[in-house]
Amino acid sequence: MNPRKPVVLIAAMLPGSSLAADGLDSGDTAWMLASTALVLFMTLPGLALFYSGLVRNRNVLSVMMQCFAIACAASVLWVVVGYTMTFGEGSSLGGLTGGFGKAFLAGIASDSMSGTIPETVFVMFQMTFAIITPALIVGAFAERVRFAPMMVFCMLWLLLVYVPVAHWVWGGGWLAERGFMDFAGGSVVHINAGVAAVVAALLIGKRKGFPSTPMPPHNLPWTVAGACMLWVGWFGFNAGSAVAADGAAGMAMLVTHLGAATGSLAWMTAEWIKFGKPSVLGIVTGMVAGLGTITPASGFVGPGGAIIIGLSAGFICFFATLTMKQKLHIDDSLDVFPVHGVGGILGTLLTAVFVSASYGGMGLPDNVSIGQQLGVQALGVIATIAWCGGVTFILLRAINLIMPLRVTGDEETEGLDLVLHEERGYEF
Repeated sequence: MNPRKPVVLIAAMLPGSSLAADGLDSGDTAWMLASTALVLFMTLPGLALFYSGLVRNRNVLSVMMQCFAIACAASVLWVVVGYTMTFGEGSSLGGLTGGFGKAFLAGIASDSMSGTIPETVFVMFQMTFAIITPALIVGAFAERVRFAPMMVFCMLWLLLVYVPVAHWVWGGGWLAERGFMDFAGGSVVHINAGVAAVVAALLIGKRKGFPSTPMPPHNLPWTVAGACMLWVGWFGFNAGSAVAADGAAGMAMLVTHLGAATGSLAWMTAEWIKFGKPSVLGIVTGMVAGLGTITPASGFVGPGGAIIIGLSAGFICFFATLTMKQKLHIDDSLDVFPVHGVGGILGTLLTAVFVSASYGGMGLPDNVSIGQQLGVQALGVIATIAWCGGVTFILLRAINLIMPLRVTGDEETEGLDLVLHEERGYEF
């Protein structure tokens, strides 16, 4: 997802490399155009269907509306200031973000280049990541938050949390300088979204009746369809993050698929042992956990590492979900933190282990041990959690003072579709 300079330099030295340092590469450009469409496909319709199937039928449209509106608003905000604050030359705000020289995409024309692809394609590819990250968070407070403050929160969060962390990791910031490894968004996307989700769930509070009242998904076929779209779209998410049609992209696609498959099997097995039966919801949730966990490692590890990472994701995220719901009674409605947050942390740390050439990975830099890289990865995890948790808390508190975040009890009972949008998902 970032320009990935170490990977580009390695690839450029390979015989037959498609990288052309002196101009546009049509193969790379075609692949990045396809990857961009795949990542947008993850949010619309993938995430929209996945999430809307999990809520109760009186809230199905509200979740779809949130995903759609976030995609629209984040797109505009990314062009105005998001891109330049992430990837702009120089620094601003004390080094928290990049410079403002490319605000409104100033200076970017159809012939502007970013490596071997047009910069317009790179802008659009990065935009799709900025879209899906805040959209993931809405699963934490589904069925109980007003639309207007939700939109204000997501856009401010995009600027104040997503953009700084993306700059640190992919825009040449302080974590990149320390050799932090996050190929496609373990910290920038998944830890960020997961931490914001659990903070929001705690501050906004539980849904009426949670945890004593059963709140089953109203349309599991929709959720399965959305999950399948996410799986396919994730190939653009991870393999596209090579920013080239090369061997790194091919390996990223292979390990992404293995992470999803093994995550699904592990979650299904854990659920089968725990409850006596495997569920459709369980196997697709395991898939998402596997995908989120392999994401930071996808350009760095080999098939063996991917299988272990996927298996670890399925089991660990399954028990994290049970702990959140049954023991801690935290109403993260659609399990954003135990799946994305825990998965992102796990994958980011395991990257330091399985990147080693001895485990089939691309290898660590010279004079860097697994222990040293693990320390860098842990530093990145802690920094992301601290920044995201603190800023998210302040944002939610401040917004709630101006415009109440939560609907009333009666409105929650009636359902957000009617209360907020004067529409019904179903007419019986």
